[in-house]
Amino acid sequence: MRGHHRENCSRARTSPMHKQVIVSRRAIPSVTKVLDSLGKIDLPRPVVVTIVRQELSRIRAKGEIPEFRSIVDLVRGSLKQLRASRLQPVINGTGIVIHTNVGRAPLAPEAVQALKEVGSAYSNLEYDLVTGERGRRGTYIENTLALLCGAEAATVVNNCAAALVLIVQHFTRNKPEIVISRGEMVQIGGGFRIGEILGATGATLREVGATNKTTLADYMRTINRQTAMILKVHRSNFFMSGFVESPSSAAIAGLARKKRVPFVQDLGSGAMVATEEFGIPEHEPTPAEALKDGADLVCFSGDKLFGGPQAGIIVALRQTDLRGPAIDGRSSPE
Repeated sequence: MRGHHRENCSRARTSPMHKQVIVSRRAIPSVTKVLDSLGKIDLPRPVVVTIVRQELSRIRAKGEIPEFRSIVDLVRGSLKQLRASRLQPVINGTGIVIHTNVGRAPLAPEAVQALKEVGSAYSNLEYDLVTGERGRRGTYIENTLALLCGAEAATVVNNCAAALVLIVQHFTRNKPEIVISRGEMVQIGGGFRIGEILGATGATLREVGATNKTTLADYMRTINRQTAMILKVHRSNFFMSGFVESPSSAAIAGLARKKRVPFVQDLGSGAMVATEEFGIPEHEPTPAEALKDGADLVCFSGDKLFGGPQAGIIVALRQTDLRGPAIDGRSSPE
């Protein structure tokens, strides 16, 4: 019986199917052989090795071993796809000067040089050169932004959507409602919709007016004791003409002061100068103009007409700790 059992085991080990599996696995080339056949690849060596191993693992899992040349071509295709996804210069032939898909605002040569000088060395990122003590990052940019925008305070976050979320969460801690014109419920780049962004904060949106017409009376009728803020969103990526109406920022600011409700403007594109001076027919409101019209806080992007890297910039008429309680004196509508 024992001899018969050993004979069965021996037959199992040398079955045709088992031999086929062994032969198939041996047909899979080594990582080194594939690497040698690829030649010079403009990618880091560890990345290339990892992709080769991944492709060989997929082939091993399928059980069907293609010819060696096909394996090399498969790996080369994966490497080409990865290499094409790297950031690289392209020609913008879209007719859109600031295109969100092709790099947004190109950095000025002076900005690139400044990045090179500071980024390639140590810097006073969190060191006060005057006092010789630990400093706070962002001091220079915040002070400079405040000066350029005619504001008392400024801060910078990752992008304009993050800036808006920060503002909304600040003002809706005790009151949930945000008043916004129905015609300003826009969609920005990346499929983000203003309504969805604001809704994600837990705030309650009170849309006023119609898509094409919103009056000051619409705002007035909607403001109540649960109103946290009035939000005006600039339609920077489209415009409406014809039978349209919308109150000015100054008019909304006046109503906000009367009702003791904070007034916030999302300018989006972040123009710092009069755009018509550069042949652009439509005037883009600037942060300085928005604050002068009476907005309490203004947020805008850094990587569009502002001409910088991706950023969300917030400027305020007066010091506002967005991590603390809401602005004093605007706690309840009349």
